[in-house]
Amino acid sequence: MNNINFEQDKKELLSEASGVKNLSDQVVKLRDLEDQVKAEEQSLKDKEKEIERISGEVIPTLLSEMGLSSLKLADGSAVDVKPYYHANISIKNQEAAYNWLRSNGLGDIIKNNITVSFGRNEDNKAAEYANLARGQGFEPTQKLKVEPMTLKALVRERIENNKDMPMDIFNVFVGNRTKITRKQ
Repeated sequence: MNNINFEQDKKELLSEASGVKNLSDQVVKLRDLEDQVKAEEQSLKDKEKEIERISGEVIPTLLSEMGLSSLKLADGSAVDVKPYYHANISIKNQEAAYNWLRSNGLGDIIKNNITVSFGRNEDNKAAEYANLARGQGFEPTQKLKVEPMTLKALVRERIENNKDMPMDIFNVFVGNRTKITRKQ
């Protein structure tokens, strides 16, 4: 005859239920934390958008209406509005942008990278290719690009010197930014 230990079975069931409850609590806690982080990230994005609006529109407009471009405050901090430049070359405008740069004597800012990929255990072929390039039958991949900061500097220089700069080809944006220098 089998002895059934109801007391032991009851303890095991209670232990399992306690484990499931603990797991459930931790899952809910994780979900709540993820939701909080998502909400805080959105709040941060909203605040950054508001900073951009005040820095790029509100303060520059108010200072301009007052006939000022900077202001020193009583506490020793200063508010300055400076021009802000942004540019990029979209894929659809790449050819036109590179042609314009070359035809205006600015082709040296275009980086021309050629990349060749080799498989496993092809170190010897890679070394040969470095010396013989296309002679080994590999097709290189060529990538042209202009570094974003270089393009931004070029745009700023050309605009400030009243030189031609095709705004549409380079997706140029010119605006203002407010800088607050706090007293140390």
